Amino acid sequence: MNEYESIVYIEVEEWKKEILKRAGFMSRLSKKAQGKINELIPEKVHQVMTESIKAMVKTTLFGSKITTNKNQAKGLTLAERDELVRKRIGIFQKTALVEGAGTGAGGILLGLADFPLLLTIKMKFLFEVAASYGFNTSEFEERLFILHVFQLAFSSEDTRKDTLHIIENWEEKKKIIVDMDWRNFQQEYRDFIDFAKMLQLVPGIGAVVGAYANHNLLGHLGETAMNAFRLRILKIDFGNDI
Repeated sequence: MNEYESIVYIEVEEWKKEILKRAGFMSRLSKKAQGKINELIPEKVHQVMTESIKAMVKTTLFGSKITTNKNQAKGLTLAERDELVRKRIGIFQKTALVEGAGTGAGGILLGLADFPLLLTIKMKFLFEVAASYGFNTSEFEERLFILHVFQLAFSSEDTRKDTLHIIENWEEKKKIIVDMDWRNFQQEYRDFIDFAKMLQLVPGIGAVVGAYANHNLLGHLGETAMNAFRLRILKIDFGNDI
């Protein structure tokens, strides 16, 4: 492990501590309230929402429109790959900001359109990150890993811990995981972004809220993806030594 990899290892360990840290009182209270609301929603509605988001994600994730340069990381050091990803984060944050401001300014109908548009931007971003670190996104297991990175970024405390465990042990877990728990996936994501997206529908402040929320959500996803892939690379390169 060289000097830069040692620095990355320390950064990843600190990030893991943040992931595993107990959620604050307000976060726990909010999650409890959302859980109560979800209990009041009829089962048929849950099924429709689950299938809708599952179809939306699969169309985005496995569709032909997502293309990446598979050779962009060839010959690059981890430091160079990290720099490539930092540039990607900046580019996609600007894209998400513009999209959020545009749909937020358009009222309720365009505000609702923000959900699938932002989801597409996030998935495209994750493909770019995976390729920047040298992983082949045409392989099913790599796309499944991308979904777990997404879930790690947008989920509550318990799901976050379980997902981090899967990511830490991906080389073993990928042999037995064949699909996502789509019900949990959609509910965790929806609960995570609900408040910001509801404010985005409010006339007069929608554009500002949409821009700010999308910029921050992409930044949060960027930090999560960067550290998840770094963790995976360190695990591959150094195994049980880390």
